[in-house]
Amino acid sequence: MRTFLFLITIICFISCKEAAESEKTATSETEKATEPNKNPLIMEGEKHFKNMYQVTFGGDNAEAYWSFDDKQLIFQSNNADWDVNCDQMFLMNNGDSFRESVPKMVSTGKGRTTCAYFLPDNEHIIYASTHLKMDDCPDTPLKENGKYVWPIYDSYDIFVADLDGNITAQLTDEKGYDAEPTVSPQGDKIVFTSDRSGDLELYTMNIDGSDVKQITYELGYDGGAFFSPDGSQLIFRSSRPKTETEIKEYKDLLAVGLVQPTEMELYICNADGSDLRQLTQLGNANWSPFFLPDGKRVLFSSNFEAERGFPFNLYMINTDGTGLERITHGETFDAFPVFSNNGKYLAFSSNRNNGGGRDTNLFIAEWQD
Repeated sequence: MRTFLFLITIICFISCKEAAESEKTATSETEKATEPNKNPLIMEGEKHFKNMYQVTFGGDNAEAYWSFDDKQLIFQSNNADWDVNCDQMFLMNNGDSFRESVPKMVSTGKGRTTCAYFLPDNEHIIYASTHLKMDDCPDTPLKENGKYVWPIYDSYDIFVADLDGNITAQLTDEKGYDAEPTVSPQGDKIVFTSDRSGDLELYTMNIDGSDVKQITYELGYDGGAFFSPDGSQLIFRSSRPKTETEIKEYKDLLAVGLVQPTEMELYICNADGSDLRQLTQLGNANWSPFFLPDGKRVLFSSNFEAERGFPFNLYMINTDGTGLERITHGETFDAFPVFSNNGKYLAFSSNRNNGGGRDTNLFIAEWQD
């Protein structure tokens, strides 16, 4: 799943709680400096960031997605200071920063939620939730036979809610895992991941949940899919086992609702699943891809240069597989890059500006090519 908490815990990211009160004013004054590398949040070599500010200051926060008019973002958090025990959905206005305040929660507060996304009217969101099956947070296994794993909860279904948190529709009602929905920029289709076939494949459906179509068919976990700006293509991550040993291990884990996310590559295809091809062959975990506004490049997170599983940094690659470029230069974790619809801003999650602890926060950067 796109859900960030598991991967963050997997690699034991190190971050810190808030700085002393006396440092807060100085930080807030410098966070919006306009010159590259004058802003302390921008690291040396991060030439594509003109400016940056920090949105959250505690807990695990990620998967921030823009409304179609770029005025708001929806994101998930497990910040205990916001009175939640596991991932729930929160709403923010573009420009908000939550050092002292608490954003508006728009999920039920029950079960676990993941992968919210705005619908074209800017007044509704979709997200996956386990709340129909449980009020409490489901267990989160992180290791199986000594290897890191993600849980694939069979209690996830996809719902529509308004911005006051009222659920207005349920889009999936199949047995098993239905999650990771995103919406095409044209506002006509949703892509999501489901195991209704017995394997974790990609499906598309109309905005109202009708006309469900399976679009991937090869054994392995296909997930975290996003449409290109013109809606014609999909970019996604996949862990596709090849050897007998890998296939058995994958099937055994899936049978108990688990996947292993340590070996993933990026794939690209047409929106109907045709012309499928592998985009990266880097090794380790390559994931959380998102198209740049020109539709010719993709931003993603990877640890392919890491020797011990981390750090994860953001990279950019052309859709023909050429032009690989490192974008961030952190020592721990940068992931979940998402461009605003006008192409001016990038939201992402990072352990930067911490210094100890385990928090992962949201940042918004002004992008420059």
